[in-house]
Amino acid sequence: MYLTAILSSQHRKALFSCGKALLDGYLHHQAKQDIKRKLSVCFVLPAQDASVVRGYYTLSNGSIPLSLVPATIRRKLPESYTAIPITLLGRLAVGQQFQGQGIGKLLLIDALRRCFELSKSMGSFAVVVDPLDKDAENFYAAFGFEKLPDSGKMFIPMQTVKQLFD
Repeated sequence: MYLTAILSSQHRKALFSCGKALLDGYLHHQAKQDIKRKLSVCFVLPAQDASVVRGYYTLSNGSIPLSLVPATIRRKLPESYTAIPITLLGRLAVGQQFQGQGIGKLLLIDALRRCFELSKSMGSFAVVVDPLDKDAENFYAAFGFEKLPDSGKMFIPMQTVKQLFD
């Protein structure tokens, strides 16, 4: 069902390079610790040689202040909530040698499918991303993510994600 697997010791993460130091450094030095500490889970898309990482993304639980939700959506939510539960798609990166092959789209679809499935058993109103730069912002916008007011973050409501997989 999923194209990705949880990062493990079989994956040669030190060889991964997407061209963005922050994303490379995360996979090289922090991802395994985050998994161990239950801060996030890192999913990798292996190449034909399963030890080679074509790309990765991370997921974790979070919340955003209700005040960040666009007014058109906020009006439909209970006023008693000061924050709403979300799933954070924290990082998404594709190795340089695999860029331009649609891997980013595959990773995003895989992540959204996981988020939707998880939302069936725990509260998650939306998937939120915090784009690293304008290129990432344009990538997410092309898939229907909208900017959150007064924030660099973007979101897609789980109701919209549901339409992709139901």
